[in-house]
Amino acid sequence: MMKDFMEMAYYEAKKAFKKLEVPVGAIIVKDGEIIAKAHNLREKKNSALAHAEILCIEKACKKLNSWRLDGCEMYVTLEPCAMCSGAIIQSRIKKVYFAALDPKNGCVVSKGNILDLNTTHKVEYEYLENYSYCSTILSDFFKELRKIKK
Repeated sequence: MMKDFMEMAYYEAKKAFKKLEVPVGAIIVKDGEIIAKAHNLREKKNSALAHAEILCIEKACKKLNSWRLDGCEMYVTLEPCAMCSGAIIQSRIKKVYFAALDPKNGCVVSKGNILDLNTTHKVEYEYLENYSYCSTILSDFFKELRKIKK
């Protein structure tokens, strides 16, 4: 099941790639069912806040008619940044799975660990190393972007 969920997040990342957005995708699952999915839309929305995780959290909150996402799990193709890690804590997501490390901005294991801070809600997390295609799509995207800019 976990493989299927990460593949759905990857499908969202591919949608972002086609829109020339940084290819990051996220889904939120509750009781084994996908309740929200999203991908980066920062360029389209001209918003620094339009990360896949934030957009996905907003959709899940609407679906559940609550800001509390108790019992939910997030699958995201890239390690969450500081902003997204904070939003994950604040929305009370139970666990986050991510498939690619972000050595420059990742705030779960790479640059620090916001999810391990002593906050009002503890979020479990797991780095899924076996999804190298989530790193590859990011590399491919930035290669493509450099070609376009030449």
